[in-house]
Amino acid sequence: MTDGSPTEPEVLDRVVTPRGELVLRRVGEDLEIVSNGVFLMDTRDGRSERALVREAVAAHGRARDLLVGGLGVGFSLVEAVGLGDLTTIDVVEIEPTLVGWHRTHLGGRTSDALADPRVHVVVADVADHLVAHPGAYDVVCLDVDNGPDWTVTDANAGLYGEAGLDRCLAALRPGGVLAVWSANAAPTYAAMLRAHLDEVRVLTVEGFVDRGGPDLVYLGRRRA
Repeated sequence: MTDGSPTEPEVLDRVVTPRGELVLRRVGEDLEIVSNGVFLMDTRDGRSERALVREAVAAHGRARDLLVGGLGVGFSLVEAVGLGDLTTIDVVEIEPTLVGWHRTHLGGRTSDALADPRVHVVVADVADHLVAHPGAYDVVCLDVDNGPDWTVTDANAGLYGEAGLDRCLAALRPGGVLAVWSANAAPTYAAMLRAHLDEVRVLTVEGFVDRGGPDLVYLGRRRA
C-alpha cells in the first residue's frame, strides 16, 4: 500500500549532447524525456502525436512517402507504420542517444515499428535533411520542439521562419501536406502558413493527461 504521494522520478540515463543535457527517467509505469531541464515528452498519452501523422496522411489522400521529423518516444512512428498505404517512412532524429534508447528502454514500445522494412531512421538535423531531399515526400510531419514558439534549442527557431518553411515546401511534392505539432497556440506561425499554403487548418487535440491545455496540429497543402 502506498501513501498516495507522487512517485519520485528514477533517472535511467543522463547524457550531455552538443545541444545540452538529455535525461530519460521513469515515473511509475511511464518514461519521460527532459532536455536541459525542460520536459519534452512522455509515454503517458500520445494522442496528438498520432493525430499529427494520421490527419496529415488523410489530408493528402494518396500519400506514399512520409517524413517524420523527430522520433520522440515513438507515437508518430507507430501510427505511421499502421497506415498500410505508405511505402516509405523516414524518421529524422538529431539525437543518437534518443535513437539508442529505442533499442533499450523504449524498445518494448517501438521495436516492431522500427523493424518494419518501410522505416528508415536517419540521425541528422531535420533542416539539413529537408534541403538534401527536394521533392521526396508527399507528407512532412514535424515534431522536433514543443512548438513553433517553444523550441528545444535556439538553433531550431529557424525551422519555423520563412526560410524553414521554404525548406519544408521544397521537400514536398506539389500538393503535398505539411503538418506541425505544437503544445500551444502559435498564431504568427499559422498566419505565415496561410500566406504560403492552401487548405490550412488548425486541429485541437485534447489529451488524456491535462497539461494546461490541448495540443495543436497545424496542417496545410503545398501549392502546385
